[in-house]
Amino acid sequence: MNKYLFAISLVIIATLNISCESKSKNKNQTSRTEYLPVTKIVDGDTFWVDNGTEKGVKIRLIGVDAPESRKTFKKEVGYYGKETKAYLTKMLTGKSVKLVRDVDSLDRFDRTLSYVYLEDGTFVNANLVKNGYAMVMTIPPNVKFADLFLKLQIEARESNKGLWKE
Repeated sequence: MNKYLFAISLVIIATLNISCESKSKNKNQTSRTEYLPVTKIVDGDTFWVDNGTEKGVKIRLIGVDAPESRKTFKKEVGYYGKETKAYLTKMLTGKSVKLVRDVDSLDRFDRTLSYVYLEDGTFVNANLVKNGYAMVMTIPPNVKFADLFLKLQIEARESNKGLWKE
């Protein structure tokens, strides 16, 4: 009976060890901050990054909506759309970004939904709203910064910035 209990104890200890090592490795991987190079700007709220795959990943900024910068299937070029794309292009060209998810990770077009940060700490989503290049567009359950974005939009509008110029 003692040999049996000893063998079971060894199996349990080995399993716990493997489990702890695995959690430790995963924790290190997720706590490591990874910045991905921006490869292409689509418009004022969408761009591509190089994640090491052949195609890369298409990113859609969470919580904001920028006017269309080009005529697409059913949408016309929006007021301030070209300026917004130019602003985001200037902000992201040659830069790497950190992507932070909220609750949902993909939108209905399979774009990766993210809050985006530059290496200098600039919060891209908030910066666009603050400077009047995008409006708030909150789609639950991704609401982490909804209050901040609304506050920034009110300030941009009261200051006649970007989209809010009179």
